[in-house]
Amino acid sequence: MNNLERWTEPLDVADKRTMASQLEARVRQDIINGKLVPGSRLRLKELAESYDAGVIPLREALSRLAATGFVTSADQKGFSVGRISAEEIQDITQARLHIECKALALSIANGDVEWESRVIAAHHRLDRLPVVEGPDRLLRPDWENAHEAFHAALLSNCGSSWLLRFSSMLRDQTARYRVLSMHYIDSADRDVPHEHRQLLDAALARDIDTACALLAEHYQSTTRNVLNHELLSRGQR
Repeated sequence: MNNLERWTEPLDVADKRTMASQLEARVRQDIINGKLVPGSRLRLKELAESYDAGVIPLREALSRLAATGFVTSADQKGFSVGRISAEEIQDITQARLHIECKALALSIANGDVEWESRVIAAHHRLDRLPVVEGPDRLLRPDWENAHEAFHAALLSNCGSSWLLRFSSMLRDQTARYRVLSMHYIDSADRDVPHEHRQLLDAALARDIDTACALLAEHYQSTTRNVLNHELLSRGQR
């Protein structure tokens, strides 16, 4: 191997990994927003044309998404969009309540000025972003990122890396269900920004019981909305 080949090879590998990461993010967002329908087949050639990408990095991207549940993979059958179900969202919600309420209680109990600053800054950004966009009421990606950052900041001082890890995994799995909830919700029935402001105030007041109750209701409201969604009632499971 000459010097040029020695320097070029790692760059090619890095480029492929970067492309796979970009494709992973794009496919994940299309799954979350429902552009790729739950249970539908993901044909590599068609997807490669749609995303103007190579089959190899696309396959890697789908394999990564399969590890997180957004995509399913079966021998000889290829890839499909992960299915959704009433049973799953109920299970995820209960798991989140057990884990995140504990993490929130610890985070508030351990709260200091640095934690307060993170929470306030994260909420400041979230509160100033529109939630949905367009006639299809799709969640804005910047709002979704800010929303995740706010909830992560609330739990960030719990002192347990495992609680934070499990919380992040479960939060990721509710993304598609959150889109369904926001897509069909009547703005007169639920004021999500107000829910976040209430949660912020309770956390900063060090009121653990109120903060945990608000967090539980925040998640359960989303679940109730999803359970009435037509996709679930039609058996898209």
